[in-house]
Amino acid sequence: MSTQAPTFTQPLQSVVALEGSAATFEAQVSSPVPEVSWFRDGQVLSAAALPGVQISFSDGRAVLRIPAVTAAHSGRFSVRATNGAGQATSTAELLVTETAPPSFLQRLQSSTVRQGSQVRLDVRVTGIPAPVVKFYREGAEIQSSADFRILQDGDLYSLLIAEAFPEDSGTYSVTATNSSGRATSTAELLVQEEAVPAKKTKTVISTSQISQSRQTRVEKRMEASFQASAMMQMQVEGAELTQQLAHKTPPRVPPKPTSKSPTQHSLVAKVTGGRQQSPSPVRHVKAPTPTPVR
Repeated sequence: MSTQAPTFTQPLQSVVALEGSAATFEAQVSSPVPEVSWFRDGQVLSAAALPGVQISFSDGRAVLRIPAVTAAHSGRFSVRATNGAGQATSTAELLVTETAPPSFLQRLQSSTVRQGSQVRLDVRVTGIPAPVVKFYREGAEIQSSADFRILQDGDLYSLLIAEAFPEDSGTYSVTATNSSGRATSTAELLVQEEAVPAKKTKTVISTSQISQSRQTRVEKRMEASFQASAMMQMQVEGAELTQQLAHKTPPRVPPKPTSKSPTQHSLVAKVTGGRQQSPSPVRHVKAPTPTPVR
């Protein structure tokens, strides 16, 4: 099995430290690495050469820590990892100063989220003395509250939005300020509005309206029932009357005269029929004697 030359998966980072404070260099190197060496300005660094320095190497992690730096500690630090296949080196700067302007190690990142999501905006910032960090939206400072919480953990500063709404979209910025200067980082936040299904409308009816409606329905049902019963009674009575009339002889009704004024013929008939005439007397009349002609 062949051995590969070491590589740094996490190289050293430059450090700005206030005089009297601690300064730490860290690097992660691939294994196997049988030997790790530290250098300052090209010279091999040891605890004897730099009093108070702490050096360690475990599980591929190389660490150099100076508990209290002075101006004399400023310089160029390097770490070198060596094995049988080769070597690798990582280098960074140490600046010891009384003050240092703010500097962003991690800047704001633009993001797009859905409505109702939790949003976290993070930055890492250094400075000597420690900078004052403020968050802004569209130029207006954000005050820490239940909805917008501003958190700090060492050099990590965070703006936590508990529940994002479309009106929270916009340009967010963070400023870090101290006596040596000022630094700003800006990003965009877009909160996408989710499609909300149309709500079903409900008709709210009061108790009095419900009672009145029920009473009206009961009255209508009673009225319909009464009408049905009355109709049935009428039908029964009609059937009985029909049966009774069927057993009776209808009375003879004389025909009505076609005209109110009696005609002459009818009057004569009535007079003739109403009077009894006596027969005419028979008279015997002698025939006249003819006169002789002279």
